[in-house]
Amino acid sequence: MPIILRLDRVMADRKISLNELSERVGIANVNLSKIKTGKVSAIRFSTLEAICRELDCQPGDILEYQK
Repeated sequence: MPIILRLDRVMADRKISLNELSERVGIANVNLSKIKTGKVSAIRFSTLEAICRELDCQPGDILEYQK
């Protein structure tokens, strides 16, 4: 898939754990882990918005397009 998820990199930059972010965003730890590892085929805009809000980033910081 040409869309790469870089959530792990942004989380490391912000020094926030998976458990802490899942609590702040309000989604299950397992679902956030799937997003972090790129094992999802879709992500809701509301989830993306909550992640960006908590990490103080833009969607482009998390999503990357590769040919």
